[in-house]
Amino acid sequence: MDNPFAGASGERLARAPATALVIFGATGDLTLRKLIPALCNLAQDDYLPTPFVVVGASRREIPDEQYRQMILEGIREHSRRKIEDKIWQEFSENVFYHQVRFDNQNDYHLLKERLDNICRQKGGNLNFLYYLATSPSYFGLISENLHQAGLVESTKHGLRRTSVIVEKPFGHDLDSAKRLNLELKSSFEEKQIFRIDHYLGKETVQNILVFRFANGIFEPLWNYRYIDHIQISVAENVGIGRRGEYFDKTGIVRDIAQNHILQVLSLLCIEPPVSFTADSVRDEKVKVLKSIRRFTTPQQIETCTIRGQYIKGYINNQAVRGYTEEDGVAKNSTTETFAALRLEIDNWRWAGVPIYIRTGKRLPKRITEISVLFKRPPDILFKNLSYRGVDQNVLAIQIQPREGISLKICSKPPGPRLRAEPVVMEFNYGHSFGVPSPEAYERLLLDAMKGDATLFTRDDEIEEAWDILDPVLHHWETKDSPPLYTYEAGTWGPKEAANLLKSSGRRWRRL
Repeated sequence: MDNPFAGASGERLARAPATALVIFGATGDLTLRKLIPALCNLAQDDYLPTPFVVVGASRREIPDEQYRQMILEGIREHSRRKIEDKIWQEFSENVFYHQVRFDNQNDYHLLKERLDNICRQKGGNLNFLYYLATSPSYFGLISENLHQAGLVESTKHGLRRTSVIVEKPFGHDLDSAKRLNLELKSSFEEKQIFRIDHYLGKETVQNILVFRFANGIFEPLWNYRYIDHIQISVAENVGIGRRGEYFDKTGIVRDIAQNHILQVLSLLCIEPPVSFTADSVRDEKVKVLKSIRRFTTPQQIETCTIRGQYIKGYINNQAVRGYTEEDGVAKNSTTETFAALRLEIDNWRWAGVPIYIRTGKRLPKRITEISVLFKRPPDILFKNLSYRGVDQNVLAIQIQPREGISLKICSKPPGPRLRAEPVVMEFNYGHSFGVPSPEAYERLLLDAMKGDATLFTRDDEIEEAWDILDPVLHHWETKDSPPLYTYEAGTWGPKEAANLLKSSGRRWRRL
């Protein structure tokens, strides 16, 4: 079995209906590095619908053939595997380019004519899927112009399904997120809007639901009686690269915590849904987000959060610059490149279980891991055995770079003495299934074509996530904000981050 979208018995997934995918921002980095390579890999696995067309839409005027050559270069550089010449030839024949100046209403009418002609040529009434791979400042404008040009059809009476995919960042705070939701919903119905978070397309994140609910041994333990605490770490060893101007206005909490981490946390902690349909799963995720205790006073924020900024140091024995020395960053910037927070979920399942999250740039390694640490057994049986104590059982779900799950248990090592030593049982995606995991965008694009919104974020999820972190961000921006600690590049953040756990006798897990 070499198809990553086939099941354990080799069965195939249902094919998506005929689709015309219109990508706004067609010459941008996201399109060339992620979207087009993902589509070509779907074509190689024979999962694209028939017929299927791609229409690149951007402000420049580019002939179709020149655009095809442009995306071919992106595929050669960024695809996870080599695309067969035959597959590329068939795919490229269905790729077109159309100039659309986002604020020019006439360009949208011309786009409609082009799409109608393509549909006639392909002999079908294709669904229209719009991907807004642009700055969020254009989301409302593009949506309104699509609607005014008659390119958005109602879900009740339309002859075709029309949907829109929008990329993060989805708002800068709660108020801007609400405004953006209203702008989109003035042109599209909520069920037509697919807010994409590529983390939810990663195999290991999707596996959280299967792991929890398909294994009877874990669900009875998945509560405050047996779990001591949870840690979620998203570490990057890279700096900000060419994103200095953007990142300096954003910070690591808006860039990572508000979306990726809270999405993963909500999946990890949900109650069993009635089914794996989109709204059943998302309803339960919203309940988790609503149950997270809010920060209501500056004292709570200062006790439960730590922020930091990297200074010059070493990554892999190479000297690297400090954050304020990066291109596009203000010399007196107080933007955080590291954040650690202590959260609690006030419901019957999780009451009293702290959840520690941390994320940062220029840390020693690139790794994303969820660690569930179980309560320690009583030490009385081992206290006289000259042993340092029984280790906690730890269930670790690694999302990247090494996708897999490990469980640390205690066992007696060989020898005449009765001792307990930790051992680790591991499952690795690559070794266990013998196929490479598809890129996250492959799964998400395929689901959007099918109209399956399970792995996409709903409007109330977005707003609840912002509601949790807004008080923190606003307090950090006041004159009475807590200290911005520094940490050397290549270390695990400011030493003060350990204080979040130290007061309760806990510590960050070594990654």
